[in-house]
Amino acid sequence: MATVELRFSALPEHVRTARLVAAAVARRAGVDESVLDELRLAVGEACSRAVALHQRNGGGGAVRVALTEQEKRFLIEVADEAGPAHAAGAAAGGDPEDEDALGLAVITGLVEDVEVGNGSDGGVIRMSWPVSPVSVSV
Repeated sequence: MATVELRFSALPEHVRTARLVAAAVARRAGVDESVLDELRLAVGEACSRAVALHQRNGGGGAVRVALTEQEKRFLIEVADEAGPAHAAGAAAGGDPEDEDALGLAVITGLVEDVEVGNGSDGGVIRMSWPVSPVSVSV
């Protein structure tokens, strides 16, 4: 089981890098090309959500993205260090719960196997995709 882990400051400009790395590692792991766009979008949404939680809480911290290649699944875990989501407070110009619900709806629409939970320092979104068996040409 191979894992690639990214940690980045909770800034919007790092989300694009996380998306690109996730897609590249997923391709190498054997995730079907037809779902790479959805994977990229889901990772971008999860990372953007984590960044927004950090900004609402006014704290530093980092976003962690773990990309794990297993025998039959490719797992992505996006974790934030923003503390409990219910303590996020109101965001300027909108209700944070509405924003969170919309982001989670987008993710669940893109990913068949998704789990949203809490980690030791904040929220965690776990997503997975099947990998194609390695084809051997003779």
